[in-house]
Amino acid sequence: MNTVNKGSLKDFKALAIGGKLKYQYLFNENLEFGVAVYNSTNLGLQDLTSPDLATGKVSRYEEGLFDRLNLDNKTIFILGELYVDYSLEKHSFSLGRMKLKSPLINPQDGRMIPSLFQGFMYKFDRDKKTHFQTGIFNAVAPRSTGEFYSIGESIGTYGAGRNFEGKDSQYANNTNSDFLIISSANFNLTNNLSFDTWNYYIDNVSNSFYVKPKIAVAPSVDLEMEWLHQNKIGNGGNEIDSLSYIRSNTSDVLGIKMKYKWAQSNSSISLAYDRILPHGQFVFPREWGREFLFSFQKRERSEGTADNHALVMYYENTFKLLDPKSKIQTIFSVGHQWKPSVLDPKLNKYAVPDYTHVNLDIFFFFDKIKNLQPELLLVAKFANGDFPDNPNFYLNKTDLFHADLILNYNF
Repeated sequence: MNTVNKGSLKDFKALAIGGKLKYQYLFNENLEFGVAVYNSTNLGLQDLTSPDLATGKVSRYEEGLFDRLNLDNKTIFILGELYVDYSLEKHSFSLGRMKLKSPLINPQDGRMIPSLFQGFMYKFDRDKKTHFQTGIFNAVAPRSTGEFYSIGESIGTYGAGRNFEGKDSQYANNTNSDFLIISSANFNLTNNLSFDTWNYYIDNVSNSFYVKPKIAVAPSVDLEMEWLHQNKIGNGGNEIDSLSYIRSNTSDVLGIKMKYKWAQSNSSISLAYDRILPHGQFVFPREWGREFLFSFQKRERSEGTADNHALVMYYENTFKLLDPKSKIQTIFSVGHQWKPSVLDPKLNKYAVPDYTHVNLDIFFFFDKIKNLQPELLLVAKFANGDFPDNPNFYLNKTDLFHADLILNYNF
């Protein structure tokens, strides 16, 4: 991983090796036991504890390959999965440490160690078109860390940005929350219409309700919409405002996306728009995964912002290599974020200026080496608009070039 920052600002690089070793045992057709150990080792390409001189800040992306709470720790081992699954014809139950995949809570991308959750999950598949699930969790191992934390302790292990008064946020280690409840319902109403809903209840912090309808308006054209509505619960994490994680009473994100797929090829193009309304910051623990909003692009997110516009185009294509059984998948995206002023902490928690974002993600699939799956991610972000000439608005945020080379080998 390598980040080239603007001008004399410090560049960062890192090399990590590691993996996951998982064992599953089937007692019978209904009962399964699983355990997985994750590891990441820093091969010492650069001392990531040494900050940029102009800002006093260390890397943003490279530290995520290791234990970002203790960069002196060169090797992480974590018992990330330890669970029992019990399944019936339409019901399944999971208890223990596990991965979760959802629009806001998920293993994350581009990290050696994913986000992992401890608790209980129930799933009900009424039929092939209707699915329900709900779960309660009391601990989280945030991505790029080496241990599990309580729900409240996990919030703030990543960058906390600024509070409404423009000072450094103080909610890390001050957020009071005991549990997280996740629920979802997924309906395929017809062959052309589906409807997904998710709800995330964070004890004493917030409730986030997400809904995404999708309709096939033509054989090759899909139209999707999304709405994310958040409410503050209790005191937002702490009864003292300056220590509270959430200050806005409500927030709303609205989005629309249209996708066209070429019938005779493996290509598609999509255009998406997201709007975060001005009345409240969209805030969700970034420690728990990436945000699968329509406007998401790898290596940046919209979380921590209000009064935001985002427009993103994706083009995906798959083509064969010289070997007809081998192929390359490419995902190209270009987007623009119209951000509120970097000087307004109520609307722009992390002081990110307007920017244009370009990504090229390349996946390689070799027929003769099926277990090897390399990936190359190239990222460029360019600052736009008028804002003070301060290095804190650039370092690890804009006017940068970033590259990841990932070699995945699956036994």
